[in-house]
Amino acid sequence: MAIDFTLRPAQRELQHAARAFARAELVDVAAAIAPLGTPEERFDALLPFYASAVECGLLRSLVDGGLVEAALVAEELAAVDVNVAATLVADLLAVAPLLGAAAPEAADRVLAPLRATAGAPLAAVAFGEGDAESVARRDGSAWVLRGWQHDVANGYGWHGQGADVYVVAARLAAGGQVVVVVPGRAPGLHITGARDTAGHRAAIAPRIHFDDVRVGADDVVALPGESEKLLARASAVAAALVGAMAAGVARAAFDRALAHARASAGLEEQAVGFLLVDIKARIEAIRSLTWRACAVVQRSGGRESELAVVSKVFASETAVQAVWDAMRVVGAEACSTHLPLAQLLADAVAYPLRHGSNLGVRRRHLHELLRADGYDALASLDGDAPAPGPAAVAV
Repeated sequence: MAIDFTLRPAQRELQHAARAFARAELVDVAAAIAPLGTPEERFDALLPFYASAVECGLLRSLVDGGLVEAALVAEELAAVDVNVAATLVADLLAVAPLLGAAAPEAADRVLAPLRATAGAPLAAVAFGEGDAESVARRDGSAWVLRGWQHDVANGYGWHGQGADVYVVAARLAAGGQVVVVVPGRAPGLHITGARDTAGHRAAIAPRIHFDDVRVGADDVVALPGESEKLLARASAVAAALVGAMAAGVARAAFDRALAHARASAGLEEQAVGFLLVDIKARIEAIRSLTWRACAVVQRSGGRESELAVVSKVFASETAVQAVWDAMRVVGAEACSTHLPLAQLLADAVAYPLRHGSNLGVRRRHLHELLRADGYDALASLDGDAPAPGPAAVAV
């Protein structure tokens, strides 16, 4: 990408295709999930929309394209519906640690179904946040998994049948981690329910239990030493792409506030106009930083991740402020359920808290970088900033 952020013709075409798809198809998601009482029902209601995205080739473009291309698609989808956007991005996050892995057979088992242009394949990523813990032990040539993982995106699967494949990081008793591919519906894999959340109402991420789940040697993606590098890469990808979805949510709020201001003649008021200018500036800043972070992560294979983490923190928190200011433009009516702004605020608030919370995970890793001897604050200008260590893994 040129330094002026000019998109190549193929990138612009993909962006426009994703925008057209979202405006034609995803505009009906909110109405489809609104009357449904459980997160499981709402997730299942996404199936026809998700299948349409697969048929249009959007899933394949996420899996096979670059990170900037993924950001273009994620923003356009999230600007209309965060739930389908989050589900598709979760597929990419499962794939991220496999690209370039020294285990092509295991990687192909994940990548092959996601390259389809029919059906509704799902990949789930279980790398653990909070107090989640899964442990792996050797049993001959096989590996046995035991424990649990929280917030496994896409882990519920359609109609509770589980994802087609799970990419799991498990701790070893001797130290280090192993990354393995677990087939969907593997014996001993149990889905134990999901939280009913205020934001991202249909993009559920359940708790998964592993009760002596066995995988073969061919299912191992990475052993200790290599696994930490793969997980750090996945963490950087997740951090970079949060900004794209945050930009989409902020855009949706801006469009609604601007339309309201025009319809109510509020746009003639200086205070309203100034708020809208601030929101637009925040969206542009989020997008530009996100594209740059994606380009750096892509070029470095995830090794240079400082900018991605900075982008995640800035974009996710700035989007919350943008949506809040959009609600201030509209006034008390913004709290009404017939407008989407209150829901957009709940959606935006999820980004600073998930994919490695900004306070407990992302800022801590940036703090570790700042404390390091020889830290160069200007290194990120050239994309040469050091990556946070293994503790930075969070997707």
